[in-house]
Amino acid sequence: MMKIACISGITGQDGSYLAKLLIENNYKVIGLVRSYNNLNYENFKYLGINNKITLEECDLLDFSSIINILIKYSPTEFYNLAGQSSVGGSFEQPIGTINFNTQSILNILESVRLLKLDTRIYQASSSEMFGEVKVLPVNETTPLHPLSPYAISKASGYWIGINYRESYNLYCVNGILFNHESYLRRPNFFIKKVIRTSLEIKNGSNKILHVGNIDIKRDFGYAPDYVMAMWLSLQQDIPDDYLICSGESIYLRDIIKYVFDYLGISHDKLFVDKTLFRPTEIKDMYGDNTKARVSLKWEYTKSFYNVLDILIEEEIINFKG
Repeated sequence: MMKIACISGITGQDGSYLAKLLIENNYKVIGLVRSYNNLNYENFKYLGINNKITLEECDLLDFSSIINILIKYSPTEFYNLAGQSSVGGSFEQPIGTINFNTQSILNILESVRLLKLDTRIYQASSSEMFGEVKVLPVNETTPLHPLSPYAISKASGYWIGINYRESYNLYCVNGILFNHESYLRRPNFFIKKVIRTSLEIKNGSNKILHVGNIDIKRDFGYAPDYVMAMWLSLQQDIPDDYLICSGESIYLRDIIKYVFDYLGISHDKLFVDKTLFRPTEIKDMYGDNTKARVSLKWEYTKSFYNVLDILIEEEIINFKG
């Protein structure tokens, strides 16, 4: 029997790559979108899966909307990737961020419980939940100390998932993903902004790269490899939580220097704008992916410089000036 997977947030970077992976593994993929109006199909077209996904309108804040989807499809797996995903943006919209990112997963879990379905649920958690850590690398047992409304919302969703797993015996997995990039990243994310603006500078359509605090370190990976870990996490006999990361961190400043040097751009084209600094910031963050490698048999060997080479070349091919 063909497996059925629902993916909320399917039009985003992770949703699109995950849909492609599932389709390649003979799943029927149901993509949940807030509205058919002004729906962006570009990621689907780019990955060649535009006509292979069934799209359904579903408001994750509307309990009955989720119930209807679950009754209609009885999905084998449900990947909750939707949400307000910008850390910086969450400081501007803290109430909306926390409300959506917590209520959505609560509605999904409660719907599955009430309908008594065997649906396996994946909750997209985030390394931002750890916040100010005292010991690096972090792992699945590191205490949470979120430093942004986004991180608070993800920490809440994480504990909601654990509570439903332990209290109601639902199959719910928290995938704690660190930063992961691809060509499909939205323009407001750091790596995409750096590469695209650098190409504009090289092309003469821009003059300066404006950035916030770049003297911080992050653990970056490659999105197509990370969605493989999402899928593997729902194929296990017993649900658990997994930290998905590269295992090393890199200064944001060094990323910019690498991109500038790769494209032959002078370093004086960089401007650090203190108005772009966040109210609170994590100075360094990287994780230990041992559990995912051992339990899921997930393999990840790319350094972020390898990833940058891929992203820069892909951006060059598709650059429109």
